[in-house]
Amino acid sequence: MAKSKGKILVVDDNSGIRAALKLLLPIHFAQVELIPSPNELISRIAEFRPDVVLLDMNFHTDINTGNEGLYWLSEIKKRCPDVEVVLFTAYADIQLAVEGMKRGAFDFIVKPWENEKLVTTLTAAYDHRAKEFSHEEKSIPASAVPMLWGGSPAMSSIRKTVDKIAPTDATVLITGENGTGKDVLAGEIHRMSDRAMKPMVCVDAGALTETLFESELFGHVKGAFTDAHADHAGKFEQADGGTLFLDEIGNIPLHLQAKLLRAIQNRTITRVGDTKAIPVDIRLICATNKDLEKMVRDGEFREDLFYRINTMHINLPALRERSDEIIPLAEMFLKKYAERYRRNVSVLSAEAMAKLKEHRWSGNIRELQNCIEKAVILSEDGELQPQDIQLPQSAPVHEEDEMVEETLEMVEERTIRAAMSRFGGNLSLVAKSLDISRPTLYSKLKKYNI
Repeated sequence: MAKSKGKILVVDDNSGIRAALKLLLPIHFAQVELIPSPNELISRIAEFRPDVVLLDMNFHTDINTGNEGLYWLSEIKKRCPDVEVVLFTAYADIQLAVEGMKRGAFDFIVKPWENEKLVTTLTAAYDHRAKEFSHEEKSIPASAVPMLWGGSPAMSSIRKTVDKIAPTDATVLITGENGTGKDVLAGEIHRMSDRAMKPMVCVDAGALTETLFESELFGHVKGAFTDAHADHAGKFEQADGGTLFLDEIGNIPLHLQAKLLRAIQNRTITRVGDTKAIPVDIRLICATNKDLEKMVRDGEFREDLFYRINTMHINLPALRERSDEIIPLAEMFLKKYAERYRRNVSVLSAEAMAKLKEHRWSGNIRELQNCIEKAVILSEDGELQPQDIQLPQSAPVHEEDEMVEETLEMVEERTIRAAMSRFGGNLSLVAKSLDISRPTLYSKLKKYNI
């Protein structure tokens, strides 16, 4: 192999590994530096200016979680986003390495390594960085997941409804289990509307804290509160002329629903700290996985708000009820992630397809997407095999207990996913917020393919 011009920085606390790489890597790369601790990593990057960092995931023999590697990966990407990172990991930490790739690592190498694979991976990382740096590759923004309709009677009926209502300004309420693609359907309605050339602003309404609710939705003026250093347009204003998508609307506290109702009803908002009413022209789409009618009966959701957002109601069926979409969706995700992670995998084997069809998919499309993403990252062949597809093993349950068990698991999964989103994937903070140990959290993440 011809010697590359690349500069490689190796971070590994094992002196034996550093000695072996000190002999191997200079044969293939122009400059190589090796350091034993990540504590000097950022300063060495600033001085040495490497093209690629080969980063170990664990640096203490008594702490073997891999979180150190993820932390330092985040630090590198935050401070030096153009530097490619290849993770160096033990076999037991492969799942964490997969998470690392989702956070921006170029690839990972499993110890003990094969010299040829290590050099090939580092070279590919250098080549990718060189192309990006010289602008030989143009950055193309990732397009939204397209709507796949399938041929089930339920989806055919929904498609006809969407064809009729999309060109109008009718308010739409989309319901369905977590992961069924409610946000994708909302995007499809916007795309087919007369507002398609205007913005679609998406808000996770359930994630808005009470203190930020009005500021985020309606905006604020400078000096309205301590951190209000400038005027800020809220989501309603940002969506003016386009579509406002309020996801998880069933999670909005009852006492804040009146403020939302007023804005929807009057189509005007008033910024926090101001008295001037600002008119807004929006098309409203809402989504929830909750039973709003039951919440209305229980006094947990305002009846007047429910009728205001429920002009048109679409209920998306679970993926298990539209099984004809499983393989087309899997193939779409396969193509997407093969391109993102530069994997030479393009097809699903017949056995892999059969395995996907047999699974219940309690997490719906989101679970399928996550499953294929992991399989692509771990793949070593041009065809995904059944062993590449990691699915949770569910213990058999009695028919009368199935609904209760599924509901409990769905609540647990939803709670964990919400915590992961809230804390940006910081596992320590997630575990602390859920009052569970990190090993228990890892087990839950694996169980729900998060």
